[in-house]
Amino acid sequence: MIVCVCRRISDREIARHAKAGMGFDEIQWELGVATQCGRCENCVREVVAQCSADSPVAAVRNESQLACACAQGGTCACAA
Repeated sequence: MIVCVCRRISDREIARHAKAGMGFDEIQWELGVATQCGRCENCVREVVAQCSADSPVAAVRNESQLACACAQGGTCACAA
């Protein structure tokens, strides 16, 4: 799913960077997410939190299940 519409960055790409140990700030710098309109920031932060190298739950989750809650019927731009 595309999370950052402005940069066409998917949740899988964000997840790969987070699983490699990068935090939100590093991912933002590397990929440019949440640097234009900023509406994807909450979703990016949630994907990073789900995939953090420190999070034991992230290893159990299937990548296809990674999506921010707002994509499940909420109102932020990442559902677009």
